[in-house]
Amino acid sequence: MPIELQAVSRRVDAVDHISNVSLTLHEGCVNVLLGPTLAGKTTLMRLMAGLDLPTEGRIVLNGVDVTGRSIRRRSVAMVYQQFINYPAFSVYDNIAAPLRTKGLSKAEIDGKVRKAAQLLKLESSLEKKPLQLSGGQQQRTAIARAIVKDAELVLLDEPLANLDYKLREELRVELPRIFDKTGSIFVYATTEPSEALLLGGRTAALCEGKVAQFADTAEVYRRPLNRITAQTLSDPPMNFAAMVAEGDGRVALHFANDNASGVVPFAASPLVAQLPPGRYTVGFRAHHVALSPRTTASVKVRGEVAVTELSGSDSFLHVDTEGGERWIALLAGVHERPPGERIEIYLDPERFYIFDSRDNLVVAPVGPTAKMERT
Repeated sequence: MPIELQAVSRRVDAVDHISNVSLTLHEGCVNVLLGPTLAGKTTLMRLMAGLDLPTEGRIVLNGVDVTGRSIRRRSVAMVYQQFINYPAFSVYDNIAAPLRTKGLSKAEIDGKVRKAAQLLKLESSLEKKPLQLSGGQQQRTAIARAIVKDAELVLLDEPLANLDYKLREELRVELPRIFDKTGSIFVYATTEPSEALLLGGRTAALCEGKVAQFADTAEVYRRPLNRITAQTLSDPPMNFAAMVAEGDGRVALHFANDNASGVVPFAASPLVAQLPPGRYTVGFRAHHVALSPRTTASVKVRGEVAVTELSGSDSFLHVDTEGGERWIALLAGVHERPPGERIEIYLDPERFYIFDSRDNLVVAPVGPTAKMERT
């Protein structure tokens, strides 16, 4: 059974923190709340948990309206960024704490604790105190304590944010397996698109307290229905440029600078060529920017290197185009380009997302599922 948010809003001192959000989140997969800081992720979780009350709308859990019900009367567990464990307790006692509060027998508690410890790979650490654990083990303990409650709803508010890279990667891989083995509804908040993609499930892209899109994570990534979603689920950020369609199949990128390099015509795909005359926005991801043409239809844009970032296996090239735009190219391998170097970059028009004047998607990249959306 799901948790449903029905036209939920949360207003504090005349400021909307959440605005008319409707979501249905199911068990059996992870439900990701994705968005930048202040997008509304934590506020939504607090509403679901019963820590705050919505100004408008209802929250229904497993068919029961729980809108006015306090957190103590809800079947909910929460995990935060911080490692919130009892420092004087062993790992075993930390996990067992909510079960003892329920008054379960010793045998029941022992069985549940050891099952959760096995799931979270904590069997060998049960007698240790939290301060004897690594950061990853401490967070595993917090997650085990949440899971062992058998709560209908488990809320994880950026639980890996304070871990180092290696521990984050380790737990990211394991979490889908953990979620799959419980019957709870899992809701996971993150600011990182890569984390949402790795977790899979379904993703709600949030911006300024509103849901821009909610669907299977892969679908949200491949077909962002609007520019906000495209920005939210792109890391590095999606690049954008203005485009003008002449109505006779002719299209061109139009840059901010009003000079000879400010207009770059390109060969339109059949879908783009069908667009009505007008101004549009082109979006393309950083890994679709190249230093050499990939096809005969590649669009050449001249620019100047602003910053080069090397990550080891990849390079992030920040380029100021002659048209006055700042774009990011994600290139495989090491590309040491000094600031100020003049370069040519190439775009593949078949990888363009086209958004209309209202920032709604009208053309997705060419592929088996590509189609034009009339809005």
